[in-house]
Amino acid sequence: MITTGIKGSCSILADESTSAKTMGSGTLDVFATPAMAALMEKTAWQSIAPYLQEGQGSVGTRLDITHDAATPLGMTVTCKSELIQVDGRRLVFEVTASDDKEIIGRGTHERFIIDNDKFLTKTTAKLSENSLL
Repeated sequence: MITTGIKGSCSILADESTSAKTMGSGTLDVFATPAMAALMEKTAWQSIAPYLQEGQGSVGTRLDITHDAATPLGMTVTCKSELIQVDGRRLVFEVTASDDKEIIGRGTHERFIIDNDKFLTKTTAKLSENSLL
């Protein structure tokens, strides 16, 4: 059962693949904001994965974060998450990312529990629709 208080932790090495320069979010060789955001999402979904029923998954729907300090390549970035709200299928996490020296970002992340097959069927149906946006 998914209840508030579930915690997660995940780490990544800030390297060329996660740099702002490589990810296209800037021109410098520092840990990229999109890499931090992805780490926050990963930490949250992995924390609740063991509690999901067979065939269920979760998708990110909202990310409200700040990136407060730069991290040079070569440092480890660790994200910690805590599930702070459960509203039916809607889950809200508090997320914090730190490098070897300080907190570099924080915020909230929202996910929804989904039925994987139903979600994929609905999503791939878009490929056969003949409508313009």
